[in-house]
Amino acid sequence: MKAVTASQILIGEKWHSDLSLLVTDGKILSISKTDELPANIELQQLEEGYLAPGFFDIQVNGGGDILLNDLPSPENLLIVEKAHRQFGSTSILPTLITDLPDKMKLMAASIEEVRQKGHVGIRGVHFEGPFINAKRKGVHHAPFIRKAEETFLDLLDEYQLGACLVTLAPEEVPIDFINELIKRNVIVAIGHTEADYETCLTAIDNGVTGFTHLFNAMPAFLSREPGPVGAAFQSQKTFSGVIADGHHIHPATLKSAITLLTPNRAMLVTDAMPPVGGKSNNFRLEDMDISVKNGKCVTKDGTLAGAAISMEDTVNYVTDELGFSLSSALLMASRTPATFMNLSDQIGSFKAGADADCVLLNSAGKIQKVYRGTDF
Repeated sequence: MKAVTASQILIGEKWHSDLSLLVTDGKILSISKTDELPANIELQQLEEGYLAPGFFDIQVNGGGDILLNDLPSPENLLIVEKAHRQFGSTSILPTLITDLPDKMKLMAASIEEVRQKGHVGIRGVHFEGPFINAKRKGVHHAPFIRKAEETFLDLLDEYQLGACLVTLAPEEVPIDFINELIKRNVIVAIGHTEADYETCLTAIDNGVTGFTHLFNAMPAFLSREPGPVGAAFQSQKTFSGVIADGHHIHPATLKSAITLLTPNRAMLVTDAMPPVGGKSNNFRLEDMDISVKNGKCVTKDGTLAGAAISMEDTVNYVTDELGFSLSSALLMASRTPATFMNLSDQIGSFKAGADADCVLLNSAGKIQKVYRGTDF
């Protein structure tokens, strides 16, 4: 056992300068006042900075020059995880966008394998599709979009996936299908949808708790047609992912949305593509050439295709560009997604029993070092 402290530690929503984490076997045993530590406890004083829980990115399509839809093998999953860890994401949900059943099965098998081998940074999986609305497909491959299917439920029963998130369009699946997902402890989010406000509320009443990249790939929020965005704002039991890169959402819109949702319901996500943590600014998605131009991933016709940002980038954007406090940004990058995915007892906050995964930042929100709990 050892004690770990820094000049400032984020406990809950507040910074503390007089506390230490007591860590053993990668877990937080307790939180104690530094000047009350027993004399026999080794104290590790981290360099000057702000110590916060590691980030949890629930939408990671790729990184390190790997696109998971190309080949979601165990080896590629670990490359993607490593690429994001340097930017503070000590936990991720590798994401497979709309694809064929065999590719989804390979993703499930690979997720199970790496988790069984102890790679805890991969907390589970995000299936973004294929049960979406073709009218809001974005860069998802249209021929792969499907209706609800029993084989997907069989896949969920066959593999041990950890935390599982499914993004779907509620107007494209029967309520019974959503109910079957919920029975399997799947977290369901609305996305790539044409659903109206009432349809979204019905889905929420049946257990849906999230919205995937709010504002994007869904109808606009209008005065007489609130749509999915209005449902996200109104339902206090739902969470919304937002891509804070200055391209997917206008900064004024995003600032208003986060203010309304609060950092307890808004989640920072990257929607990251292969260039994040990689060397190349170009990649292919099915039959499309995609490149990074002016900080955004676009097809040849200028359509947004995921993002070229890290979680560190999102934290910096909402503090530097939108004016939110560092503590609020960090909550949206850690505790809130952990709560959404029912993992708040394990990650996202410094508390007894949680993993001691940490990021050390300077006063400007730039990462100085990333720690796994087992590093201490």
